[in-house]
Amino acid sequence: MRRRTLLAGALLGTAAAPALAAGTARAAAPGPSVTRAGSTTLDSRAIYFVSYDGLVNNNSFQKNGLLTHEGHQYAAWYTADRGAVVGRRALGASTWETVRVGHFLRYDDSHNVISMGVSRTDGRLHLTMDSHSDGFTYVKSVAGLLDDPTGLSWTASRFGAPQSTLDGLALTPQFTYPQFVATPEGRLQLSYRAGVSGNGRNALAEYDGTRWTALGEWSASTGTYSSEHGSSTARNMYLHGIDYDRGGRLHSFFTWREQNGAVMCGGGGITNHDTGYVYSDDRGRTWRNDAGTVVGRTGGSDRVSVADAGLVVDPLNPDHSLMNQESQSTDSAGRPHAIISYVPGRFGQCTTDYVADRTANGRAFHVRRTAGGWRKTEIPVPLNSSQRTKLVLDRYDNAYAVFPYGRVAAASAASGHTDWKLLYDGAGLNAFGEVVIDETRVAQDGVLSVMYQEKSTGTTPSPLHVVDFRLPT
Repeated sequence: MRRRTLLAGALLGTAAAPALAAGTARAAAPGPSVTRAGSTTLDSRAIYFVSYDGLVNNNSFQKNGLLTHEGHQYAAWYTADRGAVVGRRALGASTWETVRVGHFLRYDDSHNVISMGVSRTDGRLHLTMDSHSDGFTYVKSVAGLLDDPTGLSWTASRFGAPQSTLDGLALTPQFTYPQFVATPEGRLQLSYRAGVSGNGRNALAEYDGTRWTALGEWSASTGTYSSEHGSSTARNMYLHGIDYDRGGRLHSFFTWREQNGAVMCGGGGITNHDTGYVYSDDRGRTWRNDAGTVVGRTGGSDRVSVADAGLVVDPLNPDHSLMNQESQSTDSAGRPHAIISYVPGRFGQCTTDYVADRTANGRAFHVRRTAGGWRKTEIPVPLNSSQRTKLVLDRYDNAYAVFPYGRVAAASAASGHTDWKLLYDGAGLNAFGEVVIDETRVAQDGVLSVMYQEKSTGTTPSPLHVVDFRLPT
């Protein structure tokens, strides 16, 4: 098999060089810290069922289940009777205003999350929900609602009726994983998968403040991938995120999932392999690999493919239960960072039960682009879970990994992000699995907000909370 690798094996340990040569500037900056600043309850009886080892209100790939805009924070979830709810509070307030948006969850499927986005051009809140390889529901607020939170009441009349299209724009009958991302100009883009697991394509739509436009698909599901065990001719690209940095570059880490289980050493694992990276400097129209070579164009016939050179920044075969849709961020210099997780080879070269094996031996790794190239560091905190970890960077570029159960580990920028240690063990939260973080709040007031749901049994509803941590300011 021809390797498409940028990250050499010699860099796969914890002896990574500091991320920046200008160490003196970093030395004066504070290292990472978390101070619990309070907790609020969104819903004392949120819907609870375990599906795909997760909860519908707390899947970490939910972008965004929690967000901050103009001094107010917004959250979305399903309550005990399956109704979709949106809440808001002034930052620091202990209570939330809530409103139902007229939709009820159709299936007990934890993929059918609610995602939110803000179009800054007209001050609207947008929501997509309840989709897993089928249709979706879309709701948007009146214009200006998010620009005047103290002047406009939080009532159902501020939201339009649920729709099965984006204001008349039909996207695909197999829609999954909606993620809203705001462009530097204030437009709102919607990333989603068209197709199904193992045979799907990533696509984009864009809202300019007046109407939605389909930009088209940008990743390919075709081509041949071969491992030492077998081959596959269909797949999908799972994104770890899609985010603009301060300079306007759009970044995305990803992993491939193959349709054919013959590429694995045995059954019971997952066919995910390799961590890849692409970026766009023209608002998602053209995609480039790390070397700057064009590897795909949105809406065209040339899409990012498993056969393209220069995509892989961390090679891994399908035998280690590599997780999809983990997490990513960018630092103050616009350099991309990601959290990935899998079962390292020291625990064996063939996982046969990805939930059990990841829970017993899974580890998370911090992959990042530095001035000296790509670096990767293992985070010395056992996952104790099959699920995903979230990544956030503070204003000093210290990195924080928010693990399942609400545990928080961190590494300093001054060390080159090699001194990872556990700062908060999640004690007292009683959290189930994955958590959702507010990716937008840290830059605004230095607070990390984490949304989590308490453990329950069967389908007994349980409390849904937001806990806040102060980071260095």
